[in-house]
Amino acid sequence: MSAALRILGIDPGLNRTGYGVVEVRATQLTYVAAGVVRVPPGELHERLGTILRELCDVIRDTRPTVVTVEKVFVNVNPQSTLLLGQARGAAICAAASTGLAVHEYAALQIKQAVVGFGQADKKQVQLMVQRLLGLERAPASDAADALACAICHAHSSTLLATMRRATGRPGSAAAPRRRGAAAGRRAWTARLQGEK
Repeated sequence: MSAALRILGIDPGLNRTGYGVVEVRATQLTYVAAGVVRVPPGELHERLGTILRELCDVIRDTRPTVVTVEKVFVNVNPQSTLLLGQARGAAICAAASTGLAVHEYAALQIKQAVVGFGQADKKQVQLMVQRLLGLERAPASDAADALACAICHAHSSTLLATMRRATGRPGSAAAPRRRGAAAGRRAWTARLQGEK
């Protein structure tokens, strides 16, 4: 990729919505911004309005090219799943209101892309985001999840662009082969040890 792609990742939540912005040029990832929208208690429509307004401000300030949002997983509690889906809807509306394309990734895909295995815990995601972006400290959990979502799309976009250059035509990336949890943990541990 010759032009930079600026990606806003969003980890939606009704109490805290994480956001993270990265820029990718070729295979180089650069941190731009990250934070958490803290939603005050109140009526549901007020809380969703806060998410919408705050994310519109983030989009205006950081000027992303594309937005990525984590998909909702079906929780044990259907009410929690429904509320999370509404927070996610507010995040998607913020992107749509500014004309940005939205890409969605499941938590398993994001963890696989960032840590190397889909069952990674939050601390592992935080540490890998810190290392991949060269940050002095690990970001807060919600911001790290949002940055991980953006990194997942960056990896996907870089792979597709590489395939297009190699073949001279648009291509579709084959789905990455799933590794078992043990193999993923070994890869993650080896990566961390190699950077010490």
